[in-house]
Amino acid sequence: MRSSPDSQRVYRGVLLGLGGIARNGHLPAFQSDPRVASRLKIVGIVDDAVTTPIDGIPLLSGPEQIAELGGGPIDFVDVCTPTSSHVALSLWALSQGYHVLCEKPVAVTRAEAAALAAAAKTARRVLVPCHQYRFNPVWRRVKAWLDEELIGRWYLAEFRVYRLAADRGTDNSTVPWRGRKADGRGGVLLDHGTHLIYELLDVAGPPAAVRAWTGRLRHGAYDVEDTAQLLFDYPDRMASMFLTWAARKRETEIRFLGERGSITWSSGTLTLERDGKTESFDHSAELDKASYVKWFAELFHAFAATLDSGDCARQVADIAQVAAVLEDAYSGVATPELALA
Repeated sequence: MRSSPDSQRVYRGVLLGLGGIARNGHLPAFQSDPRVASRLKIVGIVDDAVTTPIDGIPLLSGPEQIAELGGGPIDFVDVCTPTSSHVALSLWALSQGYHVLCEKPVAVTRAEAAALAAAAKTARRVLVPCHQYRFNPVWRRVKAWLDEELIGRWYLAEFRVYRLAADRGTDNSTVPWRGRKADGRGGVLLDHGTHLIYELLDVAGPPAAVRAWTGRLRHGAYDVEDTAQLLFDYPDRMASMFLTWAARKRETEIRFLGERGSITWSSGTLTLERDGKTESFDHSAELDKASYVKWFAELFHAFAATLDSGDCARQVADIAQVAAVLEDAYSGVATPELALA
């Protein structure tokens, strides 16, 4: 990988796709955080469905027009399109000599992850997934407590995510793209589940085995699962995940049980119980999607550092580990029509 000796170099990039996550997460993070704005400049947007320029940034109808942008070479692309195009667009961008920042999940099988890793190595370019939940202040605190063993050795982790439907972003179709296999490839397991998977891997490592159940409980118009249950087997601990787009209200809960206490994140409150004593912390602000911009900004600041170093070995391994879990989870589901596209 190439590295830049100048840690203050400004990198020029192009957004591929201007849906909800790009408009409400990526673009504001690129523009509003001074540390990011001074290092990463979005100088073009590729989206054939957009006709009104955003903040004066040139609009392109296809990625092949990127080479025609003036002002200097393009250093990276930020892939914000639906999941079904992530692998193809990332491979194309790497083949053109662009560094790649890609929305999750980047790959959903081991073979896809291996192909992307090989392409990045051949092109001598970095490939980085948008795993921004790592930068959620609540998760950072939870992980720090686990790393410090404040509750002793933890042996049980539970993740619960309740949503009313698939996030439609800017999609006004009857069925949002996340509910269509042709666009999303999978449902809630692949969409929100990816975030929980890399968080779990950060504190537990790869599991010995993954078992999953998926189904459609409420949204019959979707051709992907709206509900999933996963069990992760480890030699000395166990983790479970329950995710649904069929809830009556929006809720998120994470719990770790350890030999000396527990950590619980529920309804905006983070609670640490150890040795019979309890402390609670208000993190309700992190329930608001507006807070995501800050998480993206932290991710993009780290992306600039990766561009400086040219070393993305850790990020490529991250993509591969998540893909392995997703592949194993979907391969074990009992309903063939809900398997990966």
